[in-house]
Amino acid sequence: MRIITPPLKSQGIKTKLVPWIQAVCPRGCARWIEPFSGTGVVAFNMHFFDAVLNDINPHIISFYLAIQTRTITPGSARLYLEKEGNALRLAGNDGYEHYRFIRDRFNKEHNPLDFLFLSRAGFNGMMRFNKKGGWNIPFCKKPGRFSQAYVTKIVNQIKDVREIITPEWKFYNKDFEEIIGMADTDDVIYCDPPYFGRYVDFYNGWTERDEERLFHALFQTRARFILSTWHHNAYRKNDMIHRFWRYFNVVTRDYFYHSGGKLENRRAIVEALVFNFESSVRAHNHGVVEKPKQLVLMEKRAKYSVKEKTAVS
Repeated sequence: MRIITPPLKSQGIKTKLVPWIQAVCPRGCARWIEPFSGTGVVAFNMHFFDAVLNDINPHIISFYLAIQTRTITPGSARLYLEKEGNALRLAGNDGYEHYRFIRDRFNKEHNPLDFLFLSRAGFNGMMRFNKKGGWNIPFCKKPGRFSQAYVTKIVNQIKDVREIITPEWKFYNKDFEEIIGMADTDDVIYCDPPYFGRYVDFYNGWTERDEERLFHALFQTRARFILSTWHHNAYRKNDMIHRFWRYFNVVTRDYFYHSGGKLENRRAIVEALVFNFESSVRAHNHGVVEKPKQLVLMEKRAKYSVKEKTAVS
């Protein structure tokens, strides 16, 4: 089944992990609840008629509310992106002047379409805010970013999301404990909080105390829950697994994240799903990590080069 990709961009997005989360998700639940919705990619692929999405970042919530209420439509998004994309292409300093104009306007007016623009024109798909709540990501340095094909891609993503978000979906900008407290026995909660001990580009930081609060909230819930976190990498382990999450079921798999624009910044990590119900998903798949396509291509080229040199000699 095709994975629905949201129109907003953010590092750490769970697009490639959606099938794994789908496999773990229990059947027969009435409502999907996300206290940390982020871009919404998991919720948009779980096929629930009724859902609760919450995020501490008010701009994410405002954006999806605008789609739900038809304040933002595929047509209005296309007109906006074509207009601002053309201005970006013609702006001085290789587009940076217009990027800065949109950034400053967004920081004053908080327009959801400006938020979409910044999400797609910021460096490396990052989403970060300063202590005053202002957008704090540099320009991607691509003045021609919003080509016709790219605009159409974003517009189609908005169309997909609009079809999924029913009037029954509720959106909140509250503390995660309050959202978890809304859950009942027939609900399933999916938590994707900032990863403690790792770089996160969320609206606010994440402390050990926050992790402890989340543990107690999920320990006490009557609902079933799934939690995404990291287990370990080649350098260190996530101490929160032993301190809190080992009391539940834990499955793991290898995964590649990238924290920069260069291939050498890509690093493998062991991702974990924590849950409080029975599942047939196997415990882990260490050693079968999927390599980035660019790395596979480089390896093929290297092998081909070696063969050529051997043939010549």
